[in-house]
Amino acid sequence: MATLAAPDAPADPLDAFRAEARAWLAANFPSALAHKDNAMSAVEGPVEETDDQRRWREAMGAKGWGVPTWPRDYGGGGLSRAEARVLAEEMARIGAWNPIGGMGVMMFGPTLLEYGSEAQKREHIPPIARGEIRWCQGYSEPGAGSDLANLQTFAEDCGDHYRVNGQKTWTSGGQWADKCFALVRTDRTRKHEGISFLLIDMDAPGVEVKPIRLISGASPFCETFFTDVKVPKENLVGREGEGWTIGKRLLQHERSSLSGGGSTGRLLAGTPLGEIAKRYRGVDAGGRLADADLRARLIRHDMDVRAFALTLRRAALEAKASQGPSATSSIMKNVGARITQERAELAIEIMGMNGLGWEGEGFSEEELTQTRTWLWGKAVSIYGGSTEIQNNIVAKRILGMLDHQ
Repeated sequence: MATLAAPDAPADPLDAFRAEARAWLAANFPSALAHKDNAMSAVEGPVEETDDQRRWREAMGAKGWGVPTWPRDYGGGGLSRAEARVLAEEMARIGAWNPIGGMGVMMFGPTLLEYGSEAQKREHIPPIARGEIRWCQGYSEPGAGSDLANLQTFAEDCGDHYRVNGQKTWTSGGQWADKCFALVRTDRTRKHEGISFLLIDMDAPGVEVKPIRLISGASPFCETFFTDVKVPKENLVGREGEGWTIGKRLLQHERSSLSGGGSTGRLLAGTPLGEIAKRYRGVDAGGRLADADLRARLIRHDMDVRAFALTLRRAALEAKASQGPSATSSIMKNVGARITQERAELAIEIMGMNGLGWEGEGFSEEELTQTRTWLWGKAVSIYGGSTEIQNNIVAKRILGMLDHQ
């Protein structure tokens, strides 16, 4: 009896794209940049690009792969989520990193794609996709932090423009930004419905920034002052009074980015804590970390990190199905903050007194960096909406718990 040959397994439709991505990266990514950081998104501010960094940014910007899933019409890559994951895998394989970043990518761009006019998208999205512009966020005010809707920065309607007066605080990267997306009040008689979403040039007359120095020694945040700043009417996103709705959507994108790239990206990168612990604490006869209790805690932490990464991937797929991030981003933000801070505490414990140096002889660069990382990490449970605010969102939006009057 004749035997039929087994049919060939269907080809993975992503194989062709993987081959394309691998070939393009081999031709365009400078190997000297492998495992280096993104100069555009440095917390301490932008650094001067090297020729290799500039070429890499320009190549990714021209290809649109710095924002791989954004529409091609606005300079994005037009890739599917699956293709974007393949691209990320191929970049990780060779130590490549995305040179296109910042608040324009993680917060403002996705929001403008949803709420902006066609003219606004044509003007603002392509420079973000090419990594040519830096944006900052004008939300919090001295009297409007946890109660953001209490903001008082006022935009007076002057016919063909607004005149803006007020103050913002914790303006991340304000001293280096080209433009600011801001929540402003256009109606003093209504709280939430009186807020609008406005785009402000940071070099406009009347804009002043004062950097705030943090306990980590860095100054990535600013106080920002607006004094009779003239803003064209075409810089209003949506309609007057829609700012609260647009602003909340942007915060979902922010929390999603902070929990994802902001947390697991750092946690999965760099030297594993286990290797650091072996150097500082020593190993037993079997080559294992000698401190059994610390060994168990490091294993639990590593399990948490990897489980969190898988959960983020699932949440991203669910977000795609529901057309964007949801209130679950608040859960992810809280978990990411906890894991980030836990890693810093473990690293300090491992290094002991060597992990508490600020400057001077007797400390390695890695140890001094760890001290600042530990101090910087204290803020991750505050910025982007504190843990308490996220818990309130989870209680209201997910658990359906309402305030009792």
